[in-house]
Amino acid sequence: MKTYITEMNKCLELALNGAGETSPNPMVGCVVLDSEEKEIISTGYHKKYGENHAERDALLKLDNANGCTLIVNLEPCSHFGKTPPCCDLIIEKGIKRVVYGMQDPNPIVGGKGLQKLKDAGIEVVGPVLEKECKDLNEVFIKNHTKKQMFVALKTATTIDGKIATHCGDSKWITSKGARAEVRNIRKIYDAILTSSSTVIADNPEMLHKKKIILDRTLKTDLNSKIYEQGEIYVFHDEAIIPQVEKFNVTFVKTPAINGKLDIEFVLKKLYELKIMSVLVEAGGILNAAFLPYVDKLFHFIAPKVLGDNSGKSCFDGFVIDKISDCTNFEYYNSQFFTPDILITYKK
Repeated sequence: MKTYITEMNKCLELALNGAGETSPNPMVGCVVLDSEEKEIISTGYHKKYGENHAERDALLKLDNANGCTLIVNLEPCSHFGKTPPCCDLIIEKGIKRVVYGMQDPNPIVGGKGLQKLKDAGIEVVGPVLEKECKDLNEVFIKNHTKKQMFVALKTATTIDGKIATHCGDSKWITSKGARAEVRNIRKIYDAILTSSSTVIADNPEMLHKKKIILDRTLKTDLNSKIYEQGEIYVFHDEAIIPQVEKFNVTFVKTPAINGKLDIEFVLKKLYELKIMSVLVEAGGILNAAFLPYVDKLFHFIAPKVLGDNSGKSCFDGFVIDKISDCTNFEYYNSQFFTPDILITYKK
C-alpha cells in the first residue's frame, strides 16, 4: 500500500515557501498525483494571507483532475473565509482520494473538512507524517488550541553561556554564517521583540515588518535605527508619551510589576493586535523574564570561552535554589554554521 511519505515531504517543502507571509493562516503545501498515482501533475502552496490556499493554487492549474489524488499537509477547509472552501473545489474537480498530514486545530474546520470529503464519496487517507506537519505549523496550533501567541527566543553565547564581556563588548560572538541564519529565523515570526537596553547599547536595525520594544520609561532615542522602518509598538508605563511625527510608532500603556513591565499583559495585547508569534532578541535580563513564556529556544553557541565571572549571562537574574526548579526544555534539533552550532529546544 502506498505510504505517500515522499509526497507529504514535498508538501512540507512547498509550504515553507510561504514562511512569514501566511500568518495568521498556516503554512500549507499541496501536490496532485495523476489518476494512476505515478507522477505529480500539479503543485501549489499558500503564498500569502488572503490569497489562494494551497489546494486551490494546485487545482486551478489543472484542466482535468478527475480521478486524481490530492496530498496536503493540513486538512482542507470547509468554510468561507478570505477564499471559498477548498473542499468544494476538490469535490468539483473530481478528486478520488485526499491524503492529509494533520487535522486542522481550528474548531471552525476541525474534522469537518474531512467529513465533507467522505460524505462526497472521496477516500480520505491520513494522518501522514503528522509530527512533521504539526512541527511546521506549531504557531498556528498554539494560536487555536490555547488562544495565545507563540513565543520564540534567540540567544547567542560562548561555551560558558556569556553574551558579552563585563564592559558590554559582544560583537561578534558568532560567525557570519550563524548571523545569516538568524535573519532566516526572523522571517518565520510576525514580530521581533527587544528591550530598551538593547536598543541603547547596540542600536540594532532589526529589519522586520513588525517590531516590539519594551521601554518602560521611554528612554530610547526615536532616531535610533530600529525606528526607521516597520510597524513599531512601544510598551511603557509613562503617563506622558512623546509627541512624534513617526507614523509607524504606536505607544501602548502597560502596567508594571515591581518596576518591570507586565509581560503577560504585553503578550495578551499583542495577540489582540493579531500578532500571532514573536521572536525575542534581547539581553540576559529580558531573556530571563521571558523564560516562563518561551515555546521555542534558538541557542547559538560559539566555540569560545569568555571565562569572566563578571561577563553577562544569556539569562541574567534568573535565580533558583533547587535543580528541580529549573526551566526545562526538550532537545529538538541541531545545525552547524561553522564554527558555531545552533541547538533548538522546545517546551
